[in-house]
Amino acid sequence: MKRNLIAAAVASAFVAAFAQPAHAINIIDEWANVKAPPAPTLKPVTVDAKTTALLLLDFINPNCTNRPRCMANLPAMKKLLTEARAKGVMVVYSIAGKAASGADVLPDIVPLPGDTVIKSSVDKFVGTDLEKMLKDKGIKTVIVNGTGAHGAALYTASAAAVRGFNVIAPVDGMTSENLYFEQISVWLLANGTGGIGPKVTLTRSDMIKF
Repeated sequence: MKRNLIAAAVASAFVAAFAQPAHAINIIDEWANVKAPPAPTLKPVTVDAKTTALLLLDFINPNCTNRPRCMANLPAMKKLLTEARAKGVMVVYSIAGKAASGADVLPDIVPLPGDTVIKSSVDKFVGTDLEKMLKDKGIKTVIVNGTGAHGAALYTASAAAVRGFNVIAPVDGMTSENLYFEQISVWLLANGTGGIGPKVTLTRSDMIKF
């Protein structure tokens, strides 16, 4: 009897020691403990105009006009576009939602005749010939600007890296209505797995030279 009691006590202690909580620890439980990592370093870049394409993604109404940070950074995008055009850089636009054509792009950075305009969801490679268009032109590097940061910019830049393109990501060209959306998008591009992180260079539009 005494031996049975001892065995039962040992078994009870074993179960208590290794018992799992009612649910596994998850990010929601740990949410308040998450601390933002240090900001990534922005790097100046010089690109080869002949093998580089400038992507301007979903700078349309209401995507951009409903995001104050997008509108505030529009002059920087106009300057970048002007400099790229002066060097003969390939320019690609995207539209989304109810936008019907390149005419829906905001006037400051409107497409010119001959510019490529595609229509797709957040990943601009899906359902389009974007990859073929770029490779047919000998493009090896894409400068990705888009709104939202957590949509077109993040997914298209990641998809470009997976496809072997070098990605230049100007942080002032990836805007959203929420700072956290921008922060997590930048962090994911800088640290993305599957070969994404090493293919991405974070910069600012005025740090790009053609």
